[in-house]
Amino acid sequence: MSIELTPGTWNLDLAHTEIGFVVRHAGISKVRGQFTEADATLTVGESLAGSSVQATVKTASFDSNDDNRDAHVKSAEFFDVEQFPNMSFTATGVSGSPEQFKLAGDLTIKDTTLPVTFDVEFGGMAVDPFGTTRAGFSATTQISRKAFGITWNAALEAGGVLVGDKVTIDVDAAFVLPAN
Repeated sequence: MSIELTPGTWNLDLAHTEIGFVVRHAGISKVRGQFTEADATLTVGESLAGSSVQATVKTASFDSNDDNRDAHVKSAEFFDVEQFPNMSFTATGVSGSPEQFKLAGDLTIKDTTLPVTFDVEFGGMAVDPFGTTRAGFSATTQISRKAFGITWNAALEAGGVLVGDKVTIDVDAAFVLPAN
């Protein structure tokens, strides 16, 4: 199977990327937010199977649009950003078609590394008005925060817990190919 991207090392364009998350709150609503600082490289091979991704996200860049919640999530009860300033993803395999594929890899949060698989949609490739070659991707996966050692919670009076275990990670990423 072929891929419609120029082989080489592409760099994350953070200004045109969003690394978002969604988690249940109090069992009745969803909290959404994003991480605003990250770095990634996409290495494109001659085929989809020969391509990979390496990404690092700054945990202190967690932003849910609520300063009190953000401070709590950055504390030792959740991400412990002082001790674990980064979380990372390293691809281990790619399968499917160039337009829609599965990206398997190892996700490390705090001191725990577990395999995850993202469902990825290729958005396309274009040269912008400034001559920069760009490629876009949308990816999603769901993880258990408890599996990564993020276990803080509070019981609710009516039953259930304050913070859901399942976290959906949604990434809309743009990559640029450096000029030769």
